[in-house]
Amino acid sequence: MPQPPNLQKMLQQAQEMMAAQQEAQEKLKDEKVDASAGGGMVKVTATGALRLESIEIDPDAVDPDDVEMLQDLVLAAVNQALTQAEEIAAKQMEGLTGGGGFDPASALESLGLGGMGGLGGGPGGAPGGLPGGAPNRAARRAQKKQR
Repeated sequence: MPQPPNLQKMLQQAQEMMAAQQEAQEKLKDEKVDASAGGGMVKVTATGALRLESIEIDPDAVDPDDVEMLQDLVLAAVNQALTQAEEIAAKQMEGLTGGGGFDPASALESLGLGGMGGLGGGPGGAPGGLPGGAPNRAARRAQKKQR
Protein backbone atom coordinates (compact mmCIF):
# COMPACT_ATOMS: atom_id res chain seq x y z
CA MET A 1 0.00 0.00 0.00
CA PRO A 2 1.47 3.41 -0.95
CA GLN A 3 2.49 5.80 1.80
CA PRO A 4 0.35 8.92 2.25
CA PRO A 5 1.98 12.13 1.00
CA ASN A 6 4.02 14.18 3.44
CA LEU A 7 1.97 17.39 3.62
CA GLN A 8 4.64 19.25 5.60
CA LYS A 9 7.22 18.49 2.91
CA MET A 10 4.83 19.53 0.13
CA LEU A 11 4.04 22.80 1.90
CA GLN A 12 7.74 23.49 2.45
CA GLN A 13 8.46 22.84 -1.24
CA ALA A 14 5.67 25.20 -2.27
CA GLN A 15 6.94 27.94 0.05
CA GLU A 16 10.51 27.54 -1.19
CA MET A 17 9.35 27.73 -4.80
CA MET A 18 7.28 30.85 -4.12
CA ALA A 19 10.26 32.54 -2.43
CA ALA A 20 12.54 31.63 -5.34
CA GLN A 21 10.01 32.96 -7.86
CA GLN A 22 9.68 36.23 -5.98
CA GLU A 23 13.47 36.60 -5.84
CA ALA A 24 13.69 35.87 -9.57
CA GLN A 25 11.04 38.50 -10.32
CA GLU A 26 13.02 41.06 -8.33
CA LYS A 27 16.16 40.20 -10.31
CA LEU A 28 14.23 40.59 -13.58
CA LYS A 29 13.65 44.25 -12.74
CA ASP A 30 17.41 44.76 -13.08
CA GLU A 31 17.73 42.88 -16.40
CA LYS A 32 17.76 45.14 -19.46
CA VAL A 33 17.16 44.37 -23.13
CA ASP A 34 17.69 46.68 -26.10
CA ALA A 35 15.87 46.48 -29.39
CA SER A 36 15.78 48.65 -32.48
CA ALA A 37 13.88 49.08 -35.71
CA GLY A 38 14.48 50.90 -38.96
CA GLY A 39 18.21 50.31 -38.93
CA GLY A 40 18.53 51.85 -35.47
CA MET A 41 16.27 54.84 -36.13
CA VAL A 42 14.12 53.79 -33.17
CA LYS A 43 15.74 52.21 -30.11
CA VAL A 44 13.91 50.81 -27.09
CA THR A 45 15.20 49.61 -23.73
CA ALA A 46 13.00 47.44 -21.52
CA THR A 47 13.44 45.54 -18.27
CA GLY A 48 12.95 41.85 -17.67
CA ALA A 49 9.84 42.86 -15.72
CA LEU A 50 8.31 44.04 -19.03
CA ARG A 51 8.62 47.77 -18.30
CA LEU A 52 9.86 50.21 -20.93
CA GLU A 53 12.88 52.18 -19.71
CA SER A 54 13.51 54.40 -22.71
CA ILE A 55 12.62 55.11 -26.31
CA GLU A 56 15.11 56.95 -28.54
CA ILE A 57 14.01 58.29 -31.90
CA ASP A 58 16.52 59.51 -34.46
CA PRO A 59 15.45 62.94 -35.74
CA ASP A 60 15.76 61.62 -39.31
CA ALA A 61 12.89 59.23 -38.52
CA VAL A 62 10.54 62.15 -37.87
CA ASP A 63 8.79 62.97 -41.12
CA PRO A 64 5.58 64.97 -40.61
CA ASP A 65 4.30 63.61 -43.92
CA ASP A 66 4.84 59.98 -42.88
CA VAL A 67 3.83 59.65 -39.22
CA GLU A 68 2.64 56.09 -39.86
CA MET A 69 6.19 54.95 -40.61
CA LEU A 70 7.41 56.32 -37.26
CA GLN A 71 4.51 54.65 -35.46
CA ASP A 72 5.35 51.33 -37.13
CA LEU A 73 9.03 51.64 -36.17
CA VAL A 74 8.20 52.40 -32.53
CA LEU A 75 5.73 49.52 -32.40
CA ALA A 76 8.23 47.09 -33.95
CA ALA A 77 11.01 48.09 -31.55
CA VAL A 78 8.75 47.90 -28.49
CA ASN A 79 7.42 44.48 -29.45
CA GLN A 80 10.94 43.19 -30.10
CA ALA A 81 12.14 44.44 -26.70
CA LEU A 82 9.16 42.93 -24.88
CA THR A 83 9.65 39.60 -26.64
CA GLN A 84 13.30 39.55 -25.55
CA ALA A 85 12.31 40.43 -21.97
CA GLU A 86 9.71 37.63 -21.93
CA GLU A 87 12.33 35.15 -23.14
CA ILE A 88 14.71 36.19 -20.34
CA ALA A 89 11.92 35.81 -17.78
CA ALA A 90 10.91 32.40 -19.13
CA LYS A 91 14.50 31.12 -19.01
CA GLN A 92 14.94 32.36 -15.46
CA MET A 93 11.67 30.76 -14.27
CA GLU A 94 12.52 27.51 -16.09
CA GLY A 95 15.81 27.45 -14.23
CA LEU A 96 13.94 27.65 -10.92
CA THR A 97 11.84 24.59 -11.50
CA GLY A 98 14.40 22.68 -13.53
CA GLY A 99 11.61 21.81 -15.93
CA GLY A 100 9.84 19.95 -13.15
CA GLY A 101 9.63 20.72 -9.46
CA PHE A 102 6.56 21.02 -7.30
CA ASP A 103 3.32 20.53 -9.22
CA PRO A 104 0.20 21.58 -7.27
CA ALA A 105 -2.12 19.50 -9.48
CA SER A 106 -0.17 16.32 -8.88
CA ALA A 107 -0.06 17.14 -5.16
CA LEU A 108 -3.86 17.33 -5.10
CA GLU A 109 -4.07 14.11 -7.10
CA SER A 110 -1.87 12.34 -4.55
CA LEU A 111 -4.29 13.46 -1.84
CA GLY A 112 -7.19 11.97 -3.77
CA LEU A 113 -8.51 15.44 -4.60
CA GLY A 114 -7.68 15.57 -8.28
CA GLY A 115 -10.42 15.76 -10.89
CA MET A 116 -13.02 17.10 -8.47
CA GLY A 117 -14.77 19.13 -11.15
CA GLY A 118 -15.51 21.95 -8.72
CA LEU A 119 -16.12 22.19 -5.02
CA GLY A 120 -19.21 20.40 -3.77
CA GLY A 121 -20.00 19.11 -7.19
CA GLY A 122 -20.51 15.68 -8.56
CA PRO A 123 -19.27 14.46 -11.88
CA GLY A 124 -18.66 17.37 -14.23
CA GLY A 125 -19.18 19.83 -11.42
CA ALA A 126 -22.91 19.16 -11.14
CA PRO A 127 -24.14 20.32 -7.74
CA GLY A 128 -25.52 17.79 -5.34
CA GLY A 129 -23.80 14.77 -6.80
CA LEU A 130 -22.16 11.89 -5.01
CA PRO A 131 -19.39 9.66 -6.33
CA GLY A 132 -20.76 7.38 -8.99
CA GLY A 133 -23.22 10.04 -10.16
CA ALA A 134 -25.89 9.37 -7.50
CA PRO A 135 -27.64 12.54 -6.27
CA ASN A 136 -27.48 13.29 -2.54
CA ARG A 137 -30.62 13.66 -0.39
CA ALA A 138 -31.01 17.41 -1.02
CA ALA A 139 -30.70 16.91 -4.75
CA ARG A 140 -33.33 14.13 -4.72
CA ARG A 141 -35.76 16.41 -2.83
CA ALA A 142 -35.19 19.20 -5.34
CA GLN A 143 -35.87 16.75 -8.19
CA LYS A 144 -39.15 15.66 -6.55
CA LYS A 145 -40.28 19.28 -6.14
CA GLN A 146 -39.67 19.94 -9.83
CA ARG A 147 -41.96 17.07 -10.84
